[in-house]
Amino acid sequence: MRRPGGRPRPKGNDPARSAAGGGSELSAPKAESERVVYLPPALVNMLREHIETYGVERDLFWAAGRKLMTGSTADFRWRQARQRAGVECKIHDLRYFYASGLIAAGCDVVTVQRALGHSSATVTLNYYAHLWPSAEDKTREAAATLMQVAS
Repeated sequence: MRRPGGRPRPKGNDPARSAAGGGSELSAPKAESERVVYLPPALVNMLREHIETYGVERDLFWAAGRKLMTGSTADFRWRQARQRAGVECKIHDLRYFYASGLIAAGCDVVTVQRALGHSSATVTLNYYAHLWPSAEDKTREAAATLMQVAS
């Protein structure tokens, strides 16, 4: 369905929707994907500086005309930034990078599942199981530690 002016309406699972009178309203995200995102202090400081300089309505969460940013707007802005920076990384690659970083830091499957908003640990394992160390890797690492302690 199209809005007046020919632009498509946001999809049903989009948390940012047009409100009566031209503003925006928030709705619940798709099935059980709401979550807490734990941010490192350096990122919190960067966000705080951005908000102090520009407010929350400029480029961070909002698109033009005080409309909440949708997924398609975020994708568009990412493509622009990527082209300016000369990188080929897709926005979803950042999600994979985040997940793989959590796994490399020793986070367990449930922690990664919750951070990514997956409906179950099985979903997380379907995508990322190959990144967790195997039992053999853990055995070798434990043996190496024992050798260091013993020597």
